[in-house]
Amino acid sequence: MLKILVASSKGGAGKTTLATTLASAFAVAGRNTVLVDADRQASALRWAGRRAAGAHPVLGLPGLRRDWPRQIPADAERVVVDSPAGIRVVDIAPWLDALDALLVPVLPSVIDLEASEPFLAELAAVPAIRNGRVRVGLVANRLKPWTNASRLAVEAMAALPFPLVAEVRDTQGYVLAHALGRGLFDYQSGQVRAHQDDWNPLLRWLERRSRPAPAAR
Repeated sequence: MLKILVASSKGGAGKTTLATTLASAFAVAGRNTVLVDADRQASALRWAGRRAAGAHPVLGLPGLRRDWPRQIPADAERVVVDSPAGIRVVDIAPWLDALDALLVPVLPSVIDLEASEPFLAELAAVPAIRNGRVRVGLVANRLKPWTNASRLAVEAMAALPFPLVAEVRDTQGYVLAHALGRGLFDYQSGQVRAHQDDWNPLLRWLERRSRPAPAAR
């Protein structure tokens, strides 16, 4: 079972879109997927409810209580947790025992980069992250690659303490899919597949997290 937390210290970074798109990608790939919604707005939980009758359902669970890990079915293969908005590192620490990876979406602006730096520096000092038990990956979100702002932001992210594992371009497709309880991976048009390609590096990075470590010799 691979357990992933999506978290950001800054509101509006696309945290829920990242969580629901990942959940849909896993479900379409045939993985038993659970989406835990720990945000009081419950947007991810409503999204899971809208897709419940479809071909690739995702089980939505409320995550406001700390006993949410006990609610996860034994046959779950992928668990995605949408954290509370504006979460602090001290609030993340109690979750880490139940996690394998942590994803942090960052928008391509100076304001967002500066707001993320203290949060990421604090994360880097958390023992479970410092010793590599929980891996952290950055997702450059809502990129407009044709603009200098996006290009410079991606370059600046190289100086942050965690690897950039995906560069996701902006598109209204995410908003439209969310309203239907779907994600980009539920569609197969050529235009959508081009945006799906943005996610492949992230999916490969997470797949490596799901493999057991080789036995010591």
